[in-house]
Amino acid sequence: MHAVLGTAALWLVMIGTHLGLASRRPREALVARLGEQGYLTAFSLVAALAFTALVWFYAGHRTEGPAGLALGSVPWLRPLLVTLIVAGFALGAASLVDYPRSPMAVFGEGAGSPRGIERITRHSFFVAVTLVGTAHALLAPHLAGAVFTGGFAVLGLVGSWHQDRKLLRLRGEPYAAYLAATSMIPFAAILSGRQRLVWRELPYGSFAVGILVAVLVRARHDAVLAHGGLGLLVAVLGGAGVAMVQGFRRGRRVRRRRQSLAHSTP
Repeated sequence: MHAVLGTAALWLVMIGTHLGLASRRPREALVARLGEQGYLTAFSLVAALAFTALVWFYAGHRTEGPAGLALGSVPWLRPLLVTLIVAGFALGAASLVDYPRSPMAVFGEGAGSPRGIERITRHSFFVAVTLVGTAHALLAPHLAGAVFTGGFAVLGLVGSWHQDRKLLRLRGEPYAAYLAATSMIPFAAILSGRQRLVWRELPYGSFAVGILVAVLVRARHDAVLAHGGLGLLVAVLGGAGVAMVQGFRRGRRVRRRRQSLAHSTP
């Protein structure tokens, strides 16, 4: 049980620090002391260290401990779970493209009208993580693997809830209107009539890239956690870094445009 308990404990550290540092009082105190940029740097560093410790520990103990559900042995269920994983990869790729324009962007400028993937789910990244994590937890041959991958599903669900609360507090009525017009659960807003699906707005190229990545990862599945999980660490931390840079650049362009308009207004 050492592998299971260790993985669970490190997930508690990961999720606890992630949500704790983003909560109102700790965030305000750190921003007052470090500034907005300093806070974001500290937050990213803590998250990266916690995630690195989690992946490194699990990579070294992933074959230890009790058996998991291993539902891949059920003939009719395995294709369904694999489909969920591929869908998660496709949605995750789309989320990286959508992120700089979304209200969730770190350097974003508020909530606008939902567009593209936001009409399906406002939390495309968190939903992608939840789909991939849940499917892998059910497929995992060891309990430690189920805990490790299930932790991603928990992070996706709790993270989306926490982010909505935080942004509603920070951005007020515009974000409340955005919440009312969208849904976290895919297609819920469309089925309830609050939103409509606009096919031409969907990022088909990103979907294709995500599916291709899923195929490549499956082909090299054992390599993902080799060398202390280096492949997974590079993919996740690198993707997070790219998304943050994209969000920062877009936020800076938006602020410059607004400043330019303010100066040109008589």
